[in-house]
Amino acid sequence: MSKLSLLISIVPHDKGEKLTRSAIKAGCGGGSVLMGRGLAKSNLGAILGGGETTKDLIYMVVDSEKKSQIIDAILESTKHEKSDFGELFTLPVDSLMKAGVLSENSNSDGEKDMSNEKTSVAEPSRDMITVIVNKGYADDVMFAARKAGASGGTVINARGTAREDDEKFFGVHIVPEKDMLVIVVEHSKKETVLSSIKELKCLKEPGMGIAFSSPVGEFELLGKKK
Repeated sequence: MSKLSLLISIVPHDKGEKLTRSAIKAGCGGGSVLMGRGLAKSNLGAILGGGETTKDLIYMVVDSEKKSQIIDAILESTKHEKSDFGELFTLPVDSLMKAGVLSENSNSDGEKDMSNEKTSVAEPSRDMITVIVNKGYADDVMFAARKAGASGGTVINARGTAREDDEKFFGVHIVPEKDMLVIVVEHSKKETVLSSIKELKCLKEPGMGIAFSSPVGEFELLGKKK
């Protein structure tokens, strides 16, 4: 199997289907569209209540043989949209389960593809930081991230999983709602952003939230070129 990548696009709400159709025509097997909330790119904008929008996040797993043509198709389909219409980036995928079959990320000879390990040695240009916190704290996290040099982020509604010691109501586990915040930052700012987030009270207590980062491969801004 060819090397796999997770291709993520973030665009205005109701534009996700347009990107998915373009990707499928270029050879992608399909994708999933999630709805999120785009946050302001500056703390001043957030304080003034501006810059918040509804977003579509499109997740697609593609192989290396078709990745470039799929990215080109998406860029072509959005080239007449406004500048900074959205963004597209890729993350490495180690294995894929499809139709109940789990396939390792290997080459055509059946050997494990080590290219991901080789490229991981090279310093990435950007990283995706994912923060999962109890609902209502995503804006606080984004405020701290912006102070450390990040721009805007996108929030997806989620929920935690019930545990034996979770609070119960009439014998039913109460599962807390979560905010999942996705931020793409320049690699040189990653540690500073994570350090800033780490100081928040909403991440100090066990069970309140987690944060992790992943190196980004290709990165493209969608829309008209400035």
